[in-house]
Amino acid sequence: MSEVSNKSQENKELFYADTDAPIVVLSALKHFEALSSKNAKKYAHYLSRASFEGTRAVLRSVSPESEPIFDMILAIHGKLGTPKSVEEYQQKLAPLTKQDVQHYLEYTLQFLDNAGNYKSFGDKKFIPRLEPETFDKLIKIVDDAKVSELYSKVKEALFSTEKGLLGYAEAGHLSNYYPNSETITKQEIDLVNQLLAENGIMPENTRVEKKSDSEFIVHVASSETTNKTTYYPKDKLTSKDDKITVTFQFGDHHEQFQKIVENLTKALPYVANETQEKLLKYYIESFSTGSMNAHKQSQIEWVKDLKPEVESNIGFIETYRDPSGVRGEWEGLVAMVNHERTAKFSKLVENAGTFIKELPWDKIYEKDTFTPPDFTSLEVLTFAGSGIPAGINIPNYDDVRLNYGFKNVSLGNVLSANPKNPKQKEVITFIGDDLQEEFKKWRDEAFEVQVGLHELLGHGTGKLLQETSPGKFNFDNNDDRIKSWYGPNDTWSSLFGTTSGSYEECRAELVALYLILKKPEQVFPIFDIEKKDEQTIVKFISALLMIRAGLIGLEFWDPSSSKWGQPHMQARFAIMKQLHKANVFKFEYSNPDYSDLEIVVDKTKLTDGTAVDALGEFLSNLHIFKSTGNVKQGLEYYLNKSQVDPEYSRFRDAVLKQKKPRKMVIQANTFFNESTDDIDVVEYEESEIGMIQSYYDRNV
Repeated sequence: MSEVSNKSQENKELFYADTDAPIVVLSALKHFEALSSKNAKKYAHYLSRASFEGTRAVLRSVSPESEPIFDMILAIHGKLGTPKSVEEYQQKLAPLTKQDVQHYLEYTLQFLDNAGNYKSFGDKKFIPRLEPETFDKLIKIVDDAKVSELYSKVKEALFSTEKGLLGYAEAGHLSNYYPNSETITKQEIDLVNQLLAENGIMPENTRVEKKSDSEFIVHVASSETTNKTTYYPKDKLTSKDDKITVTFQFGDHHEQFQKIVENLTKALPYVANETQEKLLKYYIESFSTGSMNAHKQSQIEWVKDLKPEVESNIGFIETYRDPSGVRGEWEGLVAMVNHERTAKFSKLVENAGTFIKELPWDKIYEKDTFTPPDFTSLEVLTFAGSGIPAGINIPNYDDVRLNYGFKNVSLGNVLSANPKNPKQKEVITFIGDDLQEEFKKWRDEAFEVQVGLHELLGHGTGKLLQETSPGKFNFDNNDDRIKSWYGPNDTWSSLFGTTSGSYEECRAELVALYLILKKPEQVFPIFDIEKKDEQTIVKFISALLMIRAGLIGLEFWDPSSSKWGQPHMQARFAIMKQLHKANVFKFEYSNPDYSDLEIVVDKTKLTDGTAVDALGEFLSNLHIFKSTGNVKQGLEYYLNKSQVDPEYSRFRDAVLKQKKPRKMVIQANTFFNESTDDIDVVEYEESEIGMIQSYYDRNV
């Protein structure tokens, strides 16, 4: 084999779908059955159906080929008679080898878990561990016209690694937030975004298509196919300099949004209170007409719905995957409260004021009054989207957060989800043998504390200093320290752009670790970690968790473009780098390829103020730059802190060689049982087949 083809094969292998990934069934059956009434169960069921109906909106925002690949996977499953086991799949697909069939199933597992052929955590493409010729054979064995037609549409894209990352087209990347627009530039996208903002139009539920260098179509997600709201202009928009025009096309994901509206309408009779009724009606208005104002109103009602038995939040929520950082990805959360865990978080909320005083900034950069949020631990029934987080702090509308508050949600069964039958013994990379058992024993407790502080006091603190209207300020503008602020139409994301997500995640992570190391005796008892020796261990594991996360985050940094593919990992890397520069830990190795690389923490630096001071300096600067809208210095500072210098990039190959697949999560389905007038919950087996069957049964 030539050197060129060798390199081509090596490059291809970097994109192969994971093998031997841990598979987890996200069980919420016990908490669903504990709901107080059939009405609550029906409410949860219809919200769950509405959430999953948005699956195709997720697929379409990822890549042009994602939706037909999805259809192909489910069509193959149906044509084969919905096999119930890997063995049955192997029999149906003979004479393919068992390994070939396993590799096909592993690809489908990862595809369905990510709702597309790019990783939700890292935005990197993955392809089957099969040669195209082998996949051709599989399609011939299936012998179905529909399957063959779908395969012919996607075959080239299925195996191509040319556009290996999500991002701007001009950088050689891909984003289907800009369909049929391979020549659209970052500058053109920014011009469209600016024109929408000038006209008070929020872009979260839109996709943009370029028709010419001056003409653009904004596709609006809605069940209606014509404009039925005053939120959008009747005619096209033209920029002040006549450089571009934008027309609006309604009905993006039209069929799916009709079903979303239908299910939300069916949920209305089962609301628990008037606030939930208003919430659903605003959802229905938003998803019918495309009005993001209606969605913002839904979030105001959602914040007011305190401690509901069934919690839910639906819409285009997070904007991480749009390269311009403003278009959202469809998400639908439906969950039940875990009362035991929620009690811990209630204690944290009660003590929030005490902890805020410990944070390293003056009160001018903090809200005048901290409004305690509704902070609950939930057991997830449904999380429709491309991946399930461990915690959420929403809504993301800055003015809603400031004027009405927000909610913190910890997803308990996500935090604690582990495979019942792990495929192999877990070895924690980059830490010593002597720490393996201690790390495994305490990591869940450490992570729960980190998530709680991150969501409540990380995302929940801080004030954006703003000129709210011409000449009116929400701060003392005579204070000599304040040299910059937000204008009347500025928001956090509009000023800090694509870096805002990672920047904010870094700030929130810093708040959490800073408080853990500075005030362990106050933080840990809230989470029932009361013994001094246990607090010492969890403090150490918390620091080690963050440092290790920063190191393995190098997987999500692309050396050719110096682009970070995952905002959380960029944030954790920056924190790791800060602690390394402060000599809180060191890297030890003896092999020239760093295959024995190990993190060694100096525990004395966790207690003598070294780590706290290093974190505090980083946190204070990030926070003040954010509060004052100081974009130039803020971005320069953060991008420098998260820059991957040769000192760290040399470890990337070792990280890639030792990387472990992320957990693949199978979710349950709910079905209305006419004979009992009740809702049945169906959970699936912990296997690739269970994942496929769960999606097949959803019929979305």
